[in-house]
Amino acid sequence: MTVFYCSKCGIALTPDLTALSDVPIVPDLDSARPKGARQASPTVPRGHYAIEREPWGAPFVRQEDHDNPVPGYPRGPLMATEEGFVVSAGVRDTVAVHPDDAPGLQPLPGWENSTGCCGPNGTEGPNRACPCGVRIATLAADCSGPYELHLDPVRTYAFDGARHDV
Repeated sequence: MTVFYCSKCGIALTPDLTALSDVPIVPDLDSARPKGARQASPTVPRGHYAIEREPWGAPFVRQEDHDNPVPGYPRGPLMATEEGFVVSAGVRDTVAVHPDDAPGLQPLPGWENSTGCCGPNGTEGPNRACPCGVRIATLAADCSGPYELHLDPVRTYAFDGARHDV
């Protein structure tokens, strides 16, 4: 079991979570969205976490192959700007958790970086802060993408209470 903490103030951000070997594969977003819901089902089940090995979140850079574009980030939609299709050049190794497993995180003032149709789409950078004020996570909760929370791997740290060093 692992608990994630704020690197600045040391407060626990999550309860004990169990590691998954990979971020779960999300079926087609339309089929992953319960009937009448504005969000897809959560990517990561409650009580678990997974490490996202691919770049995730802002910033985004122009894709090389515009004839065969890929989603802007893992489990996300195709994304385009005036320059064409873009893909994440964000950090690797973010910690994907169920959004309800970090209940103490707060939206940034004025809902900064929380643009989206039905919720924040997670494309503008961190949009959740620790109670101490550090921008620490990005919530993706819009109708056009996955429903997941990514903890910044630099601004958080994990402690596995089950390990005992002798």
